[in-house]
Amino acid sequence: MLSETIAIVVQMTAKTGREEELGHHLIRMIEPTTAEDGCINYNLHRDSVDPATWVLYETWQSKKDLDKHMTSSHFLEFQSIQDEMLAKDMRVEILTPIKTTQR
Repeated sequence: MLSETIAIVVQMTAKTGREEELGHHLIRMIEPTTAEDGCINYNLHRDSVDPATWVLYETWQSKKDLDKHMTSSHFLEFQSIQDEMLAKDMRVEILTPIKTTQR
């Protein structure tokens, strides 16, 4: 049901010299996250102008599924090392999807 789904956009900027390391850790998160119940999509992007900037676009069936993801071992592992790699606090936007399309 669309009204219960939740979308998240997370923007992260790596410290100078840590860009590839951050990307490596984010890529490692994809497989276990997409295997989680409630994960609709989990897409990683890299800014085409600023290679230090990485963006995740996630959609979850419900806030409950997102909350469960945030207690997963792979999420907690990333959370424990993120400060070493990030130049500034990550920007997190929580969105309510209104209409989606797929091809």
